[in-house]
Amino acid sequence: MSRSTASRALNDDAYVSAAAREKVLAAARDLGYSPNQAARSLVTRRTGAVAVVLSEPEARLLDDPYRTAVMRAGYRELADVGRQMVLIFSDTREDLSKTVRFLEGGHVDGALVFAPHRADPLPKALRLLRIPVVFGGQAAGIRRGVHVVDFDNEGGARLAVEHLVAAGRRRIATIAGPQDQSAPIDRLAGWRKTLLDAGLDPADLAEEADFTLAGGANAMSSLLARHADLDAVFVASDMMAVGALRTLDAAGRRIPDDVAVVSFDDNATLAPAMDPPLTSVHQDPREQVHAMVETLMRLLDDQNLKPRQHILPVSLAVRASS
Repeated sequence: MSRSTASRALNDDAYVSAAAREKVLAAARDLGYSPNQAARSLVTRRTGAVAVVLSEPEARLLDDPYRTAVMRAGYRELADVGRQMVLIFSDTREDLSKTVRFLEGGHVDGALVFAPHRADPLPKALRLLRIPVVFGGQAAGIRRGVHVVDFDNEGGARLAVEHLVAAGRRRIATIAGPQDQSAPIDRLAGWRKTLLDAGLDPADLAEEADFTLAGGANAMSSLLARHADLDAVFVASDMMAVGALRTLDAAGRRIPDDVAVVSFDDNATLAPAMDPPLTSVHQDPREQVHAMVETLMRLLDDQNLKPRQHILPVSLAVRASS
């Protein structure tokens, strides 16, 4: 048969008969043949690979349950559409130049980028790339012209605080995440606005931490030292909430009798496993990555897709801590 018929059969093209396809596939099995991706790329101008870029220090990424969930979701979602994941950690300025050179070098077809820090130069550097890029979370320093998939962080904080207010809590503190990142900024804003809407004073009831267990524990200690009468705390991540729970327990505070606790992330390995189990704002990393991959595939198919901010809804998983 012709070379083009064999090619169509190997690429599962619809325009080849079932009999011809079976003959070609049988011959391929007998010969132990597999397509040469480098040769295929010369024709299709596609590599079959997508970069997942995480702009954080490597040690912090691997200790962060949310980011590890993002990495797992990236692998699974890309595999489901027949793409290989190329994982890139970009932290230093040297990493930045290497990352941009790699992405410009034709090694991947597109990139899924998580660059949460507002001072991060990576998002602006990536705007010049000729490959499609989709951001997970707000792109630092860029307001328009980019594709973004994010969660409703402010709305999630509102759900958490409204739940506490409805339970009769009146001295509701918060442990906020780093204020150089859009997500924790929005969560802090949601906490503050909801308290004001309820006629409650948020003054001096916020403490910033770094999304780590130790950071949550230290922030909780500071809040208790300033406000021994607080009766609830909204914590901007599950990991920090674990630290807060330990501090409250060491201080003799009963949860939720003395202090109710609500966190954010609803990580499946953390929130339900705590003692007591954590009430937490639910966001699913795989849902975010799925929407990012879907957007990227449409861009790769040359669809005329206008840049937009795709905001995913969140919900509240209520458990014994509140």
